[in-house]
Amino acid sequence: SPPVPAVAMIDTGATSSVMRQGLAAQMGLHPVGVTYINTPSSTNVACYEYLVRLVFPNNVLVETTVLEAPLQGQHIQCLIGRDVLAHAVLVYIGYGNLFSLSF
Repeated sequence: SPPVPAVAMIDTGATSSVMRQGLAAQMGLHPVGVTYINTPSSTNVACYEYLVRLVFPNNVLVETTVLEAPLQGQHIQCLIGRDVLAHAVLVYIGYGNLFSLSF
């Protein structure tokens, strides 16, 4: 199926990448498992797992398992976690509020 554009936020504190609830159904994905996560406000939250292929600029592809979880209060559809960042070099330039992500 064709790629679905999504607004994402890099989260170096997230072990796994996450997509908001409902996005998997929109893409016609089926869960491959269930895992339990802890968030700043909850513990043992059951989340479905999905196999996905993330497409970054320059056609960089990363295949990973993402979790589906509520991203309440966020204007994003996905979190990019350390499972994806493990394949990249992330440089954050705090004084300029800039970052570089290279694969």
